[in-house]
Amino acid sequence: MGKFDEELIRTANTIASPGRGILAADESTGTIGNRFQKIEVANEEPNRRAYRELLFGAKDIGKYISGAILFEETLYQKAEDGTPFVDLLKHQGVVVGIKVDKGTVNIPGTDGETSTQGLDGLAERVKKYYEAGARFAKWRAVLKIGAGQPSELAIHENAWGLARYAAICQENGLVPIVEPEILMDGDHSIEVSAEVTEKVLAAVFKALSDNHILLEGILLKPNMVSAGSSHAKKATPEEVGKYTVRTLQRTVPPAVPGIMFLSGGQGEIEATSNLNAMNALNVRKPWILSFSYGRALQSSVLKAWKGDKGHVEAARKVLLHRALVNGLATLGKYPGEEVTAEASESLFVKGYTY
Repeated sequence: MGKFDEELIRTANTIASPGRGILAADESTGTIGNRFQKIEVANEEPNRRAYRELLFGAKDIGKYISGAILFEETLYQKAEDGTPFVDLLKHQGVVVGIKVDKGTVNIPGTDGETSTQGLDGLAERVKKYYEAGARFAKWRAVLKIGAGQPSELAIHENAWGLARYAAICQENGLVPIVEPEILMDGDHSIEVSAEVTEKVLAAVFKALSDNHILLEGILLKPNMVSAGSSHAKKATPEEVGKYTVRTLQRTVPPAVPGIMFLSGGQGEIEATSNLNAMNALNVRKPWILSFSYGRALQSSVLKAWKGDKGHVEAARKVLLHRALVNGLATLGKYPGEEVTAEASESLFVKGYTY
């Protein structure tokens, strides 16, 4: 047994609890600037802090949100009354997470495929984040489907990087979220997406095994299996559910407590409907199937807020609604809702970076 094994297992199971999921609020300073630009809010520290307080201070958010991923700046910020955000979240029963990767770089000898950097000095940073109150971490690897892609080199490089990151996190007390994202970009069919996702996940779990990762103390954050964003036929929630669950059954050991899907640019209602379809399937699913959404939880919230302090409570109601319906989707009990222009809008960004 490792020093942190019992705590890692406890933390992973707390986050992967029925009816709750993860709020991904780990946008980098540049990315949050892009979001703010759309609502004409200046990308300044006081505005970033005010927006994150809107999210974390929403009353009863812990009923539907079990974990929140923060950017490093946010981990050390405080609410207007001086309460550290870490304490604000803990008080609501929300486990604090931290983005630890340093972005992607091109792999030489490939056609623009990437690997993720950030292993250098990671152990020291993880120790510091643990002391600050974080209990899980996120590292995003990015792959794409295209002619000869993903290459064997890109799959191996990203799988191994995820495994090394996971080992360093577990050695220092943080549950690693393992995120091998296969981008939606492309005109490929859902069958091709399933084939590639299966191949990538198999490589990732082989690398995790080779690096002696405690599977009971990790969480997986994969893409849903769907057709490419420019494919002629959009997959239905039932198709996404069927192909995604089948892919997971073939690749993900039952020891993993939870699979927390990324939204990957899906519209808010689309992401909720697809998650619900998976959980409504009457097949063997040994893991919690939940969400780790950024854009699909926050898009309508930002539009409701618009940087106006007087709109905070209205924006929090929007957040709580989206958290509630996604919580229901983790149980396969999402009843549907009226499709508003905001909630049905596609949030897809080609070659998306955080």
